[in-house]
Amino acid sequence: MENCIFCKIIKGEIDSKTVYEDDNFKAIMDISPAAMGHVIVLAKNHAEDIFEMTEEDLSKALIVARKVARAVKDATGCDGVNILQNNGLAANQTVFHYHIHIIPRFEKDNVKINWEPLSPGMDDISVMAEKIREHI
Repeated sequence: MENCIFCKIIKGEIDSKTVYEDDNFKAIMDISPAAMGHVIVLAKNHAEDIFEMTEEDLSKALIVARKVARAVKDATGCDGVNILQNNGLAANQTVFHYHIHIIPRFEKDNVKINWEPLSPGMDDISVMAEKIREHI
């Protein structure tokens, strides 16, 4: 994509700090990190989101994310790792190029990744489960 910032990073048109690269993915340091050690895994084949990714690339993406997450955990000594992937504006996707965030987490950090849980009844959950099953 001509105006995609992640495509430009992958092509080397914009500088980045690469921590991992293979034929399908490039992992770079996030320049606006949620925590020190925050890495973004970029798909080299432009796809806007998970719905445009091929199944083959999706399966490879999680393997790369795990490899990078292990390295982040070892390098930072963090207590845990968030692996996040957003799809669409409502899900806080800001760059429309498939990518995965690897965020190191510490017991007492200030990173806020949370939501207010709903309290639906089991009947409501059952109805929604059936609707989802119908679309699989």
